[in-house]
Order: sequence, then C-alpha cells, then structure tokens
Amino acid sequence: MKQTFKKRERLHSKKLIGRLFTGGDSFFIYPFKVVFFQIPQAGDVPAQVMISVSKKKLKSAVKRNRIKRLFREAYRKNKWILAAGEGQNKTIVAAFIYVADTIMEYRDIEKKIILILQRLKSKDEKVDS
Repeated sequence: MKQTFKKRERLHSKKLIGRLFTGGDSFFIYPFKVVFFQIPQAGDVPAQVMISVSKKKLKSAVKRNRIKRLFREAYRKNKWILAAGEGQNKTIVAAFIYVADTIMEYRDIEKKIILILQRLKSKDEKVDS
C-alpha cells in the first residue's frame, strides 16, 4: 500500500459527515475522540477520515494547522493497519477530534494514532463476525 493521503481518503461528503455525527459510535484515546461507522466499500480505500481541532482549545490557527499536519503524517505512515485484512468490503468513516489544549510531540501523536487504528481494525473485525 502506498504511503499517500489522497483526496478520496479524506472525508468531505456533507451527507456522510452528518450521518457520522448523528449515528456513529465513538471512543476516546487521549488526545483524540474518535467517531466512526462503517459503510459498504466506497472505492478502493479502507477508510475515509477527517481531523478536527477546536478553535476553543487552540486559539492560534498556526497551532491548529500544525496538529493537522502531524496527524496527517502519522495517519499516512500507519494507515496500512486498517488495510491489513484485504478482501473486506467495508469502508470505515471516521472523524478524529483533537481535544488537548497543547501541541503534543509527533512521536506521541503517532503512538496514539497506531492505537486508534488498531482499535478501529478490531471493531471492524467484530462487526464482520
């Protein structure tokens, strides 16, 4: 799997975003609250994700954008975790909401992203069986 983060992997459909926040499941791994649900395969991507950083928590746009860049890089390098069980016909739609009020180090964010992706993968396998 290529280590890219293309537009088709980003969640940008208003309809899906609305459905995500009205009927999605959620869990919390500090500093991210994750809201997700599954849909039948949408293209060739295992997941569509979005990141949200609250203006209330981080006032500076520079800091909010930094968090988004760190998240995208960590996700891009570790998204293979979700695609590890190829042959599945489901796509995970997820929103990552950053809730901390400080910027974390990249290595800490990457560790949390790996934990989140593993949990999403395990929840995906539970739904299939």
